[in-house]
Amino acid sequence: MYPRKTAIVTGSGTGVGAATALALARRGYDVLINYSRSEAEAVQSEAACRAAGADTLLQRASVADDADCRALADAAVARWGRLDALVNNAGITTFAGAGDWNAIDAAVFQQIIAVNALGTFQMVRACAPHLTAARGAIVNVSSVAGALGIGSSVPYIASKGAVNSMTLHFARTLAPHVRVNAVCPGLITTRWFVDGMGREAYEKIVAHNEKTAPLATACTAEDVADAVVWLIDGARTTTGELLLLDAGRHLGAPPPVPARVAGPAR
Repeated sequence: MYPRKTAIVTGSGTGVGAATALALARRGYDVLINYSRSEAEAVQSEAACRAAGADTLLQRASVADDADCRALADAAVARWGRLDALVNNAGITTFAGAGDWNAIDAAVFQQIIAVNALGTFQMVRACAPHLTAARGAIVNVSSVAGALGIGSSVPYIASKGAVNSMTLHFARTLAPHVRVNAVCPGLITTRWFVDGMGREAYEKIVAHNEKTAPLATACTAEDVADAVVWLIDGARTTTGELLLLDAGRHLGAPPPVPARVAGPAR
C-alpha cells in the first residue's frame, strides 16, 4: 500500500490553520497540528482531523524559536517517515491605525517580524530536506497587506511583504524538487479579525467589503484552505505564485459607466 502523505500546518488550532488541517485530512493527509497558545482549540482541531481519517500529531511550538521549528519537522518525520507539505500559517499582528505611529514600539515590531517572517524562514529551513526527498510543496499564508501595503499595522505589512519576497526566493532555490507558493487573503471572516477590531468595527468592514468588492463577499477560513490545498495537491506546474484572495478588492473601485452619447453607431 502506498504510504499516506503528510503535512505540517503551523498555527492550526484555530481559523485558517484549523480549516486547512481538516481539508488536508479529508484529502488523505496525516497532519501535525501545531499551536502556541490555543491548546483547547488545537485539541478540537486534532479530533476533527482524526474523525476525517487522518493520523495526527499535536505539538506546541513557537515558530519564532528555531529549536521549536526543527522539533516540529523531526516529530513529523519520526512519526511518518516522510514530509510532503508545509503550510506556514502561524501569524500575529497588532491592530493600529495607519496614522497611529505611537501604537507601535520596537518590541511589538520585532515580535511580529519574529513570528510572521523569521518563523516562515525557520520552518522552511527545518523542513526543506524532507520536502525535497518527497518532491513536496510549501504554501505560505501571507496577506494582501504584503502585496498592497495596507493592513492592520506597519509591522504586519512589513512581515507579509517579507513572506511574499521569500516565497519567490524559495520557489527558485528549491526548484525543481519543491513547489513554493503563497496565498494572500484580504478580509477573512474569522475570530482573529473580530478579536482584533472589536465586533462593531468588524461588522462594518464586512459590510463595506460586501458592498464594494467586485465579488461582493469576504473570504472564509474554508475559502483560504481550499486554495492552500489546491496549491499543495493540484497545482503541479505552479510555483512562485502569490495568489490574492480578496474577492477582487485589489482591482479597486469599478470604473464609472460612461454616459451614452447620441450619434451614429460605428
